[in-house]
Amino acid sequence: MTLTRAARTTGAALCAVLALIVGAWIVRDLATADDPLDVWRFWTGVRGPALAPLTTSIADAALLAVYVAVGVAALRSSVAAAALTAAAVITLSLRLPSLWVLTASWMDLQATDSLRTRALYSTFAVLGLGVGLIVTVVAGRRPPGADAYEHSYSPRDDPSAGHRRTPDRPTRRVSLLVFTLLGAAAAVTVAWQIRLAYLAGTEGYLDLLTGSERAPLKLLQIPSAWLAAVIALLGLTTAVGALGRAVLTRPFGAVVAAFLVADGAVGLDFTIRRELLRNFGDLQLEEQLLVATWLFELAAGAVLLVVMARRGGSTPADGVYGPATGGPRPPAGFSGRSGYGRPPPGPWSGPPGGNGGSHGPPPPSSPPPGW
Repeated sequence: MTLTRAARTTGAALCAVLALIVGAWIVRDLATADDPLDVWRFWTGVRGPALAPLTTSIADAALLAVYVAVGVAALRSSVAAAALTAAAVITLSLRLPSLWVLTASWMDLQATDSLRTRALYSTFAVLGLGVGLIVTVVAGRRPPGADAYEHSYSPRDDPSAGHRRTPDRPTRRVSLLVFTLLGAAAAVTVAWQIRLAYLAGTEGYLDLLTGSERAPLKLLQIPSAWLAAVIALLGLTTAVGALGRAVLTRPFGAVVAAFLVADGAVGLDFTIRRELLRNFGDLQLEEQLLVATWLFELAAGAVLLVVMARRGGSTPADGVYGPATGGPRPPAGFSGRSGYGRPPPGPWSGPPGGNGGSHGPPPPSSPPPGW
């Protein structure tokens, strides 16, 4: 499915507004903190009386990166529809808990009434924009006969202006890599959540899933188990879709990869501060596995971001226009290359109890911060 130019522009504008909202909260924290590094320390779970009351988490930074990348993709990419859908899904999934978290009575101790009111209005706006992205994708589909070219061809036009708009699919090698890495990441996340549920008990895990007085959250923080469940579900869905070389593989894979990198970065920061790598041999098995999980998330997420940013051409079996497919022939002078040809690469979660949610439980002896 491809989108009209108006739908692409609208989708990019909605992403720009989402990025401005998230960016405004991050800028607010940077301006409030005594030292900009305090924001990073807050995101990674460092606590102390010197830290000013902050509101965002590492998940907000990941969302900001997603909105910027999807906004660019909406204007330039053949997978614009899938990218906008991915942005809508991650927005609605992660901001939904704010509806009950921000209105809970125990939130009185976490933020002032003024901040809570602003955050609640912000949540309504973000959820509305997320729905707007879905409406844009559904209403902005191009008619079946208009999918062949982005612009009507004219001899005065640059031949590349008539490039095919058929959504690009990942190659088989890329699909296999995405399936392996995202499948493994989702499996590891689920395994840690099972372990966390065992340690916390049913009621304790439900508190981590929805937020409660016993598991309080900062203003824009997402319940840790909720975030882990969303990332695991999206990762598993994308991994399965990659086997069929689905169009959604690249945008959804990049979104999940952004959160894997965020969680891995939080874990790496904790690992460095506690010198866990230096004393790796002295750690308990569960602590070693937790460190290994953070390093795997960081490496896997980085690899996936690079792979997802690369543009790959489609094979004739994927629908290249010509006699082999029975489709329309390209106009005279058209190069015949797919819109994704071979251009250079384009631009494009932490332990429980901290800011953003975690993919796994903390070591019993030293609970880490983060997701």
